[in-house]
Amino acid sequence: MSYILPVSFSVAPIGESRLVETQRGPLEVFIVGDGPPVVCLASLGRSGQDFADLATRLARSGYRALMLEPRGIGASELRDEPLTMEDLALDVSCVVSELGDGRATVIGHAFGNRVARMVATTSPDEVESIVLLACGGKVPPAPEINAALLSCFDSSLGAEEHLKVVATAFFAPGNDASVWADGWYADVAVTQGIASASTASDAWWTAGNADVLIVQPAQDVVAVPENAYQIKSALGERATLVVIDQAGHALLPEQPEQVARVVVQWLDTRWRH
Repeated sequence: MSYILPVSFSVAPIGESRLVETQRGPLEVFIVGDGPPVVCLASLGRSGQDFADLATRLARSGYRALMLEPRGIGASELRDEPLTMEDLALDVSCVVSELGDGRATVIGHAFGNRVARMVATTSPDEVESIVLLACGGKVPPAPEINAALLSCFDSSLGAEEHLKVVATAFFAPGNDASVWADGWYADVAVTQGIASASTASDAWWTAGNADVLIVQPAQDVVAVPENAYQIKSALGERATLVVIDQAGHALLPEQPEQVARVVVQWLDTRWRH
């Protein structure tokens, strides 16, 4: 399969770029705002800049958004070596240690929710709480949806056909998928997929002992809602579930105001009180 090459953002990335040095090479983090730290982890094969709108809203509400670029995007170094979920969690820990005052809320979107839960499992003292956006991991999508997800990285598709598979996998009917026409990083997705396959979901499923906000898009066909209900059932009182209508797996560009409102309310409850 051929792939869409990394593309430039249609607008300049927002935030102050900082490098965090690690044993596996530098990580690039974009910082927006000042206040309690919130680390943002993006979907499969996508940039932390997917959080740009939410990061701006968080900053306006008095928080410091730390948008981590996955290895292979921007200045985050991706070496020719396999990574595990533990490795990806360690990257987040390095960011929390250097830029997050040693403790942060961690928001994971789609694939990023797996990493967020891994961090809560391996480094519980560094995680104030976690927020899961469009979370999956156990109940798989339908085969045709999985095929559309993989095709989002296929550069042999024409622009119209590519946008169709993006809409099929990531967007609720009627929502504008063109905002995600670009920004698909195949090498990053492959690396993340290998990392995910290296670790059984039971290792991170319950997010250690962290309190969890689950934000589930009602029309998500990739991380189908049954995943969110199973997480809520497994975690009991330490989990809060909010369902957002007219949103698919992309969620962030589909219902930005609703997502921001729910997340800020959660953060205010945690950090302000």
